[in-house]
Amino acid sequence: MGKLGSAKIYGGIGAILMLIGGIIPFVGIIMPIVGLVLLFIAVKYISEEAKDESIFKNYLYYFVCNIIAIVAAAALIFVTLGGLSFLSVMHGKGGENPEFAFGSLAAVLGSIIAALVIAWVLLILASIYLRRSYNRIAKHTGVDIFRTTGTVYFIGAATLIILVGAIIIFVAKILEIVAFFSLPEEMPSPPSETMPATTET
Repeated sequence: MGKLGSAKIYGGIGAILMLIGGIIPFVGIIMPIVGLVLLFIAVKYISEEAKDESIFKNYLYYFVCNIIAIVAAAALIFVTLGGLSFLSVMHGKGGENPEFAFGSLAAVLGSIIAALVIAWVLLILASIYLRRSYNRIAKHTGVDIFRTTGTVYFIGAATLIILVGAIIIFVAKILEIVAFFSLPEEMPSPPSETMPATTET
């Protein structure tokens, strides 16, 4: 089995683990990590077989932007909990300064909105890189569902702020599974250029 055949298996299994990882208790954190590693290997293999470094580089940028978005979301949780705890302490002391408490609440809400916007923008940027990577895969392998997957991911990220994007991203993940399992065992040969026929007079 060549690298593309291995990428087919690794990518398909990795995409499945990424999809169902958050559903299964206790191993819900481990499965997405394993799935992500398998996807990285699959994309790397495809990039090497296609001799196109942009495939893996764009996927790496997609990953980095996602990590930053997760960090922003984690910061949102800490800021929110810390702010609410502080307000509880102020309220427990009698709330002698309600204007200060209101200002603190506004600061917490502002931090929440800012973190959400930053995470959303980063997810959109990540989806752009993923779309570029998958478009290149579609071009080299002839599996056009990769192109569709990248587009659906982008639409899902762009509409995530109105929640419907979560459903669209779920659909994109299903398409991602189908895309990897649709990979051929070997990279298709580029179409050969045929010389126009000439007639002798």
